[in-house]
Order: sequence, then structure tokens, then C-alpha cells
Amino acid sequence: MVSGLTSGLAAVAADGGVLWLCTALSDADREAARLGARADAPGEPAVRMLEIPPAVFDAAYNRIANSILWFVHHLLFDTPNQPVFDAQFRRDWDAYRAYNEAFAVALAQECVGGTRVLIQDYHLALAPRMLRDRHPDARIVHFEHTPWAPPEYYRILPDDVAAAILDGMLGADHLGFLTERWAEAFLDCCEAVLGARVMRGAGGVGRVNHRGRITEVAVHPLGVDAGALRERAAQADVRAAAAALAGLTADGRQLIVRVDRTELSKNIARGLAAYRELLAARPEWRGRVTHLALAYPSRSGLPEYQAYTARVHQLAKEINAEFATADWTPLILEVRDDYPRSLAACGASDVLLVNPIRDGMNLVAEEGPILSERGCALVLSREAGAAALIGDAALIVNPYDVTATAQALHAGLSMPAIERRRRTAAISALAAARAPQRWLAEQVESLG
Repeated sequence: MVSGLTSGLAAVAADGGVLWLCTALSDADREAARLGARADAPGEPAVRMLEIPPAVFDAAYNRIANSILWFVHHLLFDTPNQPVFDAQFRRDWDAYRAYNEAFAVALAQECVGGTRVLIQDYHLALAPRMLRDRHPDARIVHFEHTPWAPPEYYRILPDDVAAAILDGMLGADHLGFLTERWAEAFLDCCEAVLGARVMRGAGGVGRVNHRGRITEVAVHPLGVDAGALRERAAQADVRAAAAALAGLTADGRQLIVRVDRTELSKNIARGLAAYRELLAARPEWRGRVTHLALAYPSRSGLPEYQAYTARVHQLAKEINAEFATADWTPLILEVRDDYPRSLAACGASDVLLVNPIRDGMNLVAEEGPILSERGCALVLSREAGAAALIGDAALIVNPYDVTATAQALHAGLSMPAIERRRRTAAISALAAARAPQRWLAEQVESLG
């Protein structure tokens, strides 16, 4: 729900000298970019927007980064049919290179001596090397917010593209990943694809010797600014949303909550199927529990996402048609942006369901317990990066196993209140200890 990157940057902005480079998306932004304007408010980073041609942006951001690289790292291709590496892909790949080059050129213009540069995520995987070639003295961190695919899956990519992405990232001095598992997979790819010399340490830490330079690889788990989150949840719009939700927990009824984007990796459909199985296999919960599923629209321009969202809506209709009574609606599905309602829902939850197929971290798993008013049981996929941080304070499930997830929902609903509070306190402490400010500071400090 809360952007860790945004929180972290805001925390260091007060020190001054922070510039945030981003893409101009609207016509007004593009005009500002053409004029060289910067947004610079007290206590916030200065912002410089780059004017990227819309066709280049669409090809690079949507057709390469979000339709190819994101699918690789989340192991989500329909491999008998996808992806198709043809002439169109090569044109899109050229656009991705141009997109990264635009950032590298702009960053080089801003660099003086050993300027520290933080480059974020798979959209800009080539930029570290491109910047290094233009400004060898820059001190560069690249952070990957997604999982990383193991070599046998990563090699779905064309050989030259797979090598170019690794080589691009290794232009950085320091590479960060959210969990040991993702860092280890990256190191494996460097060995298998590039033949690079890899020196491994404990906990996913390593060093890669490539093209005569050493790149450090490290793990930086991302947590939550608990104080800021609770302060936001105390504001009037969240209190009003909480009052509107109060009826869902009337007469002792329990509330299962999920808050997700409608991304393919979030596994909303299997979560709904697990709830359906809970009601079918455990009829004692009928009328005694409500599932509130809050789904934020995501990448609605991509056909795969349109089809998936339609499937989620259909499943919700089927569940209510099967189990609803005159005085009980078992499932409430909302596909819209409503941040105050999401905060209020987490605060009221008895069970929080976070069951992604694969996720770099998943901050909802951390934010929900922090916001919980009575203590909630967290049902968490073992494929979420947060599982490595939270461990057995959650009810860990295989996200593909609908029956096991239904059983975990039953366990959460049946859990004594004192045990819920104990687990919630443990998760909250772990999340707060890895606040975004610390996460970002570790990366900056790695550059000396």
C-alpha cells in the first residue's frame, strides 16, 4: 500500500542534494521536460522529468519490461505459447535500449566526480553499464524490487538479451535484492550465462568479477515506517472508512481481508477459490465470516490483465451465488483505488490473506499486522519475499495449494485472540526494524 522507495527518498531528502529522475508521462510533464523545469519543494527531492517519445516508452515499459522481464522474474509465462521472440520483439528491445540510454545520458549530465546514483528495478537494467561507460567515476547502486529467476528459467530470454541485462546491471558498484533467494539466483545467472567469476559469502552476499570490475551483491529487506503508517491510519478519512466497515464485523462475525493489485502474480483467483473451499468444507463458518477483497487496478491496458480481472469478478459472483443468504454476503470484491478503505480494512481484519505466486517482498504482509487493532492471523505465501523476513510468525502456505490455503484460513479464524496478538506483535517488530529509511541508507552507505 505504501511505496518504500518513496518513503526512503523522502527520509533522505532533508539532507539536500537529492535529484529524482523520472519519465514525463502527461502532456504537461512533457512540456515541463522540454523546458528543462524541475519540481523542487522544501523537504522533498528535486524532480527532473525526461521526455521519452510515447512509442519508445510503450515498447520499453509495457512490451519489454512489464510483458517480458516481469514475466521472466515471476516465472509466469505460458511457455508453450509465450513469449515470442520475433522481429517485433527486436524492435521493442531497441526501444528498451533507447529508454535506458536516455536515463544514462541524463544521469551522466548530473554527475560530478564520484556522484552517488541509485537506479531502481528491471525497467532500467541496462542503465548502470551505460552510465558507467559515460561517467566511469560515478558510484552506482542498482536495486531489484522483483524476484530473480533461476538460470534455467532466465534462459528463456534470447542469449544476447539475457547477457546484456546481466552485463548492464553489473555496471553498478553495488546490486541490492530483497531476499537471499533472489540474490542467489542472480549470482547463479552470472555464472551460467556470463561465465563470470562469482565469490559467495553468507546470506546471499557475493561479489561478481566481470569485465575487470567487481560488483558487490547484497540483500536489503524492505520493511515499513510503522509510525508514519499508524499516523496515516489515524486520520479522518480512514476513521470514516473504518466506521463504514463496522457492520461487516457485527454480531461477532470475523473478517478475512486481502489488499492487492490485480496483477497476475498476486494469485487473487486461487485466494477466492480457497475461501470458496473453506465455506464448502467448513459449513460452520457460513454466516460467521466475510471476505473483503480490495483489488487495485493494475496494467489494465494489457490483455492478460483484462482477462484475469474478468476471471476474478466471475469467481466472486459464483461464490456469492452459491453461499449468500438474505442477511449475509460472504464476499465483497472491490476493484478500485481506495487507500483509506484499505488501511481501515487492515485495521479491522481477523485474518489477512497474502498468497502471491511469487513476489519480491510484499509490504501488505508487513503493513497489515502493524495496522491491526485486535491482532490478525497472517496467511502468507512461501513465495513472497516477506516470508523470509516474517517466518513462522505467519501461517505459511504453498500458493498453488487451494486446499492447504483453505485450511490455513480455518486455522487463522480459529486461532485464539492471545495467539493472534502475539504473532501480530512479532511481525510488526520485524517489519518496523527494516524501515525504508534504513533500507535506503544501507544502499547509500555501501558506496562509501
